[in-house]
Amino acid sequence: MIYGQRMIYFTNDQDKLPITYKLKMLVRRAVDATLSFEGFENDCEVSVTFTDNEHIHLLNEQYRGVDRPTDVLSFPMTDFSGDSGEPAIDAPLISLGDIVISLEKAAEQAEEFGHSFERETAFLTVHSMLHLLGYDHETGEEDELDMRARQTAIMEAMGLGIKKD
Repeated sequence: MIYGQRMIYFTNDQDKLPITYKLKMLVRRAVDATLSFEGFENDCEVSVTFTDNEHIHLLNEQYRGVDRPTDVLSFPMTDFSGDSGEPAIDAPLISLGDIVISLEKAAEQAEEFGHSFERETAFLTVHSMLHLLGYDHETGEEDELDMRARQTAIMEAMGLGIKKD
């Protein structure tokens, strides 16, 4: 199957961890894997901002009313529920939205969960992409299980699944 063009714009808003070409390509791969898994064929664009705990804390408080740092925030620009603003199938370029990842929090969680920083960053990207595509794990247990299953399948397809003993 041929998929549309995928534009990914990167911004670095932190100085705690280096932003390497390899990291950007991993994030790009996670975006592509999510869109492919979901059968998303349109041309689209996504903005990815790398930040630190201090800045994501401010954003989390401002946009969600939560007074603590988080790992990733998603700011969808398209409503895929069909209620409003859904793009036409032939729309020239769909802005899916913005992803903001705290690399500082990703590094902390990678250590906590016992896997690589790269795996954690890819997971956060997949998680956020699913939010941009209209999924929400905070709307009920069924939605949470659905989103978790999608994340697992995408990470496994990327070769980054969690090994089971």
